[in-house]
Amino acid sequence: MNLLTILLSFGFVIIALFLSAAFKLGLGRDLLITSVRATIQLMIIGYILKMVFGFKNPLVMIVMIGLMILVASSNAAKRGRGLPHIFWKVYLTILIVEAITQGFLLLLHIVPATPQYIISISGMIIGNSMVIASLFLNRLKGELDMRKDEVLLVLSLGGSQKQSIYPILKQSIRSSLIPTIDSQKTIGLVQLPGMMTGQIIAGADPIQAVRLQLLIVFLIMTAATLTSIILGFLIYPGLFNREQQLDIQGWE
Repeated sequence: MNLLTILLSFGFVIIALFLSAAFKLGLGRDLLITSVRATIQLMIIGYILKMVFGFKNPLVMIVMIGLMILVASSNAAKRGRGLPHIFWKVYLTILIVEAITQGFLLLLHIVPATPQYIISISGMIIGNSMVIASLFLNRLKGELDMRKDEVLLVLSLGGSQKQSIYPILKQSIRSSLIPTIDSQKTIGLVQLPGMMTGQIIAGADPIQAVRLQLLIVFLIMTAATLTSIILGFLIYPGLFNREQQLDIQGWE
């Protein structure tokens, strides 16, 4: 695709802007900002990746992955504003998930230890973990608002912190995983995943593209589950004060 093709594709944005204005949705400004930001960010990351792939330096690769985790954690932590040390808990969660999944891939030689594979797959893992963390925090907040009396009742009857909060954690974890599970149920029937489609368009063998996509599907499913579970168990002790009382006053 050349520059002219990209400019012509902006016509899709114009259609969305027109529909937003026609139905008075009030989304015109957001659509325009999102489109411009996406264009700028993707162009920048394209040049950065070209340089990183050229360096083939492990240190540069590690720094880039660290920055990706930093940005993802900052974005997801906004959903848990008011919780103690929420940014670092999200950061640690995503870091652990990245280490486990990439370690599994590299130690078993499932993918080559090259920047092209490591950075690309890390982007998928980190991005997915960021979304799952946001969904989990949002659902946890809603569950605590609705079921605070239930937690207090268990505590008043002598239950432990874990016993009082576990049903809420369980529901929050399940809810945060529903979008991932539902989207993967229809892969190949309703949707063709982006990585597989990109490879096929680039001329790769469809069977090979499917095999690599299956790797990503299983990887994302595991990363999503690990993210919600690890984050849940890192967060729940901070929901209680030293007197073993539920303390969510600062959660906006």
